Amino acid sequence: MNLIDSTQAKNTLLSSEIAASERTLYPYVTGTSVIGIKYKDGILMAADMGGSYGSTLRYKSVERLKPVGKHSLLGASGEISDFQEILRYLDELILYDNMWDDGNSLGPKEVHNYLTRVMYNRRNKFNPLWNSLVLGGVKNGQKYLGTVSMIGVHFEDNHVATGFGNHLARPILRDEWHENLSFEDGVKLLEKCMLVLLYRDRSAVNKLQIAKITEEGFTSYPPYALKTFWNFSAFQNPTVGAEGSW
Repeated sequence: MNLIDSTQAKNTLLSSEIAASERTLYPYVTGTSVIGIKYKDGILMAADMGGSYGSTLRYKSVERLKPVGKHSLLGASGEISDFQEILRYLDELILYDNMWDDGNSLGPKEVHNYLTRVMYNRRNKFNPLWNSLVLGGVKNGQKYLGTVSMIGVHFEDNHVATGFGNHLARPILRDEWHENLSFEDGVKLLEKCMLVLLYRDRSAVNKLQIAKITEEGFTSYPPYALKTFWNFSAFQNPTVGAEGSW
């Protein structure tokens, strides 16, 4: 092999190594906020069904609330394809757990811990899954609700939110949430939060999905639209009185 052939072979090998270590640099199709709360009988979650391609609201029927095993409910904001990958991981986890056939099954706390490890592991490889997750469930009468970010930051609380919901919905939940919320009051509270997000989040779409999980199992309700009002004075001329505005 002459010098030229040797150099070409080295360049080919180098380029293949670079291609093999590609990373997701930016999410493409994304979903916005997910809100989860505890209520009297279990866990309630809400999310819209929009999928944004950049700043274009490209898809309007994306389901981002999914059951996990017998006891858990998962909601995700962020990259939709990465959410699909997480669901594949969870399918394998639940299948492996079922193969033991020992009468036990993974509860929401175990699934949340697993997701925390997965997200932190991928973060350490500098190849994160671009999602913020909400995981809730009920097992043996114990309600559990937690969240984990794309870099593995996690906590549990009585109400959690991702995306803009962290800034706009959590203050409402802190004021109005209480332990003995009925299902109907819980849905009204989620609708109030989602309406605020619809007004203020450009990626939100007026097609809402609500799901719950209780000791009896998972229930998902048909999507529907919220009643909106766009004639607020601040919406009519949003830049009036704004010094130095364009």
